[in-house]
Amino acid sequence: MALREIFYKQENINISYKTINNKAQKNMIFLHGWGSNKELMEMSFMNNFKDFNHIYIDLPGFGGSSTEFFLDTYDYAKIIEIFLKEISINNETHQDIVVGHSFGGKIALLLHYDIILLSSAGILLPKPFSVRCKILFSKILKYSKINQNFLRAKDAHNLTPIMYEIFKCVVNEDFSQVYANFKYKATIFWGRQDSATPLVAYEKICTFLPTAHKHILDGDHYFFLKQADKIEQLYYEDIKK
Repeated sequence: MALREIFYKQENINISYKTINNKAQKNMIFLHGWGSNKELMEMSFMNNFKDFNHIYIDLPGFGGSSTEFFLDTYDYAKIIEIFLKEISINNETHQDIVVGHSFGGKIALLLHYDIILLSSAGILLPKPFSVRCKILFSKILKYSKINQNFLRAKDAHNLTPIMYEIFKCVVNEDFSQVYANFKYKATIFWGRQDSATPLVAYEKICTFLPTAHKHILDGDHYFFLKQADKIEQLYYEDIKK
């Protein structure tokens, strides 16, 4: 593991990362989902895509990477851009790829790279009635100055105050237009039983990215954990077409 300090919006941010297979001529950058870390991505893909140099990154506020101020997804993308320049990754040959899971997929869309999306986030879907009730109840409790932490979503548990503010922001960002405006090559993988980013989100993304290669695999939001071999196989079959 390595640590790189970068400067963004007059603040210092420490980015924790790890590289594997440094002799490769092209790079694969892995961005984890909300509440996760680089170790999860490394555990999944370390034995695959061996013709790439792997770069596993802890996003600010997760794992070993810090943040003490508010960020939205666009800020996260800018920070990753700065970080990649700091470690001399510039995609000059246009062979580098960003792999993004869930929240990491949203960030990947904002970078100027070909991408592999794993159950990517950013499509706003109607909230179930139970969730709408929780939101209303939370607002009532907040107005009454009663602690409403017990109503937080599972992904929001144990967050610092600043990370909770970031969470509330990023889960409500509509990235439909970002998907529609994406100009690079994309390969999309999705878990058939994913309830965090359900198949209806996948279907909408497919309409925004009609030329992308698309695959549905068995499994939930973390379907890729035991299917990296299949993902690698399908990816290389796609690029030969």
